[in-house]
Order: sequence, then structure tokens, then C-alpha cells
Amino acid sequence: MTSAAPLNSLRPVLLPASVAAIGGFLFGFDSGVINGTVGALSAAFGSSAAVTGFNVASMLLGCAAGAFLAGRLSDSFGRRATLFGTALLFALSGWGSGIADSSLEFVIYRLIGGFAVGAASIICPAYIAEISPAAIRGRLATLQQLAIVLGLFAAFLSNFIIARLAGGTSAVWWFGFQAWQWMFWVELIPSVAFFAGLLLIPESPRYLVAAGRPADAIRAFARLSPDMDGPAEVAEITRSLDQGRKPRFRDLWDATHRRLHPIVWVGIVIAALQQLVGINVVFYYGEVLWRAAGFSEADALKINVIGGVINITATLVAIALIDRIGRKPLLLIGSVGMTVFLGLLAAVFVGAHTSAEGSLVLSSAQGTTALVAANLYIVFFGISWGPVMWVLLGEMFPNRLRGAALSVAGVVQWGANFAVTITFPPLLAGIGLGGSYGIYALFAAFSAWYAWKFVRETKGRTLEEMSAD
Repeated sequence: MTSAAPLNSLRPVLLPASVAAIGGFLFGFDSGVINGTVGALSAAFGSSAAVTGFNVASMLLGCAAGAFLAGRLSDSFGRRATLFGTALLFALSGWGSGIADSSLEFVIYRLIGGFAVGAASIICPAYIAEISPAAIRGRLATLQQLAIVLGLFAAFLSNFIIARLAGGTSAVWWFGFQAWQWMFWVELIPSVAFFAGLLLIPESPRYLVAAGRPADAIRAFARLSPDMDGPAEVAEITRSLDQGRKPRFRDLWDATHRRLHPIVWVGIVIAALQQLVGINVVFYYGEVLWRAAGFSEADALKINVIGGVINITATLVAIALIDRIGRKPLLLIGSVGMTVFLGLLAAVFVGAHTSAEGSLVLSSAQGTTALVAANLYIVFFGISWGPVMWVLLGEMFPNRLRGAALSVAGVVQWGANFAVTITFPPLLAGIGLGGSYGIYALFAAFSAWYAWKFVRETKGRTLEEMSAD
């Protein structure tokens, strides 16, 4: 596909890209639904603070496993077949998390959901990148992040509505089940929609070439890009795949220089930095965070919903800009903005005083400043590292490395997510909100330097052009 592909090439690929993005919606929903259930889970299972923290973070271990295996599975069985599997796992996790009657059972189902989230986080952007014309690939790939934030918002909103109707997250609601159980069961709806949508879309033509099925790849190109010279495109992809051989993990190792390929290191670091700026502290522990800052449970849940709307709006801005100004400028803008507002949050929380009960007490001005700074932090993340990291991972690796490199970067991304999530409660107890946000601000500042120094612009380049580098 040439970088001058006209925008009228959007229509054939919009449905497949949108269906793949439902995996991102489930990724966001499964990640965010835990936010409003933390207190109810602790009460339902009689768990300690440490066990409750692991209940929240356990999904991320499954995410790391799913991300690591997803690239290999998709290289072996296809992008589409792997996504069918994730749809089934999402449904199983949503149902099982709601019927669990102990922390152990709950963790098992959350690990299953985490595996699905990890796999979707890798395969969905890769599939979208592989079917998209270069001129609009950024916007289409950003559908993944838009779907993630829509999923987060849907989880926040459904949690808020269910808790409001039931009278609390631990209250008994329909058919004698508690509200928190229904919060998890809502996930069955998008899981079924994802599975049904996958029946309507073709396999990635680049996978078909790698699998030695050039005739099927030509037919897929005819469906996705009717004006394209399918045989010529297949020939170009075959050359970029090292004589059509399937990608392998060992391809990540540069035997000549005895090191990982530098592009793999870049992917690893940007994947880690997306989490080390602390964004998922807001999304996973939003209710806990704002209650620690003195807000009521109801107000904390409302703040989550507001943050979700802001995140969606910021992602729409990113979609409008990513193919115009490029990936690297957005990363730099986002890093600078996050550094400023994380630093401001740290200063506000350091300046707050502590009540006799040990909770923070913010003045009216401090509370307003914290809310504004937190939401502007979300804005700068939402226009930059949120969507751009996934776009870059889907397109920056050469064809011969993509599946394996995505797996490695995905493991690092989810490992960093787990590390940030599991360390927040002890950080909160040890150095408080001010110290915690100070650490995230330092990582945001480092992300600006790293993006400037090492990230290469990919705007408007075909995957095969980048493979030739």
C-alpha cells in the first residue's frame, strides 16, 4: 500500500478495524471494572488489605502471560483465530469473576481475563496495522486506544449506575446477587459482540503470506483494498519476510552484533514508560485515591466517570492529529504536559494536612487544584502515550520481527503495569500521595527525553518500507 492511499480506501477496512477494536473495548472494560468493586470484594471475601491489593493486581500477571504468548499464537494460528480465543476467555472471566465466592477463585478468573486482555493488547493493534493503508494507519490504529478508553468509561459508568440503583456496591440487587457481581457480568455483552463480529472479518493478509498462503492473501487484499495490485503487494511482503519463512523469537537476536535488535529495545522501553507514568493508578485505584484525598464514595465514583469522558475526548483529539503531526511530536507534547501536572498533584498532596484518623484533608482550593491537575494529566496522556504507544508497537517492528517483538514488548508493558499497581498501596501508606505522584512525574520527565532521543517517526511509511530499514 502506498503512503498516498486516498481516504476513500477507509471504507473496506473500517469494519475489520472496528471489530478488532472491540478487543480493545474489552481490554478497557476488564481493566476498569475492578475500580468500583475493591471495597465490596474485601467485604465479600473477608480479605486483608494485602490480599485485596493482589485481587486487583492479579489480572496483570495473566496480561503478561497473554501478551507473551499472543504473538507466537498469532504467528502460528493467525490473528483472527487468536482473537476468537480471546473473546471466549473474556466471557469466561466476566462470568466467573461474578460467581467467585473466595479470593482464590476470583483470582483464577481474573487471571483468565488477564490472559485475554494481554493477548488483545498485542493482536488487535497488530491486526489493524497490517490491514490499514499507510496514509490512514495511525487513525485506524488509534481506534484501539479509543476502544480501550470507551471500555474504561463503560466500566466506570456501569459501576456507578449499578451501585446507585442497588444502593451500594455490596448491596443485594437482582435475583439475590450483590451489585459487584452484576458489575462483572455486564462484560458478557461486549464479549458476545466481539465473537460475532470476528465472523465477519478476513484474516490479516500479511499473516497469510507468512503462513505460505499467497492466494488467500491476494483474496484478502482484494476485500480490504479492491484497487490494490494484490500479487505485487504479496511479492513485496514476501521479500520483507525473509523468503516467506514464519517469524521466530530467535529473530529478535542480532547474531552479528550479539545483542537484541535496537528497535526491540526501543519498543521495550516505550512500553514500560507508558505505565511508569502512573496512569493506571488513576484507573485502577481511582475510588481509593480520591477517598484517600477526602472525597466520599459517591463523589469518587463520579470523578471516575468524569475522568473517563475526558480520556475519550483526548483520544478523539489524538485520532485527529496522529496522521497529521506524527507520532513523535504527540509523545513529546504528552510527556511535557504529564510532567507538569503530575508535579502539581505531588505538590498539592504534599501540602495537604492529615486528620487525626490518618486521612488527607484538602482545602477547597487544594481539592479543586487536584481535580483540575488530575484531569489535565489524563488529557495529556490521552493525546499521547495512551494511543501512540499502541500505534507504534503495531507498526514500528519489521514484518519478520513483529509477532515476537510485540510479545516481548507486551510482557514488559504488563509487567510495568503490575509493578505500578502492586506498589501503589505500600507507596500510599509509606510516602503518601505526594511522594507517589512525585515518582510518576520523574518517569514522565524521563519519557520526554527518551522519545526525543530514540523514537523514530513512522507517519506515512508502509510496513514494508520500515521492514527494509
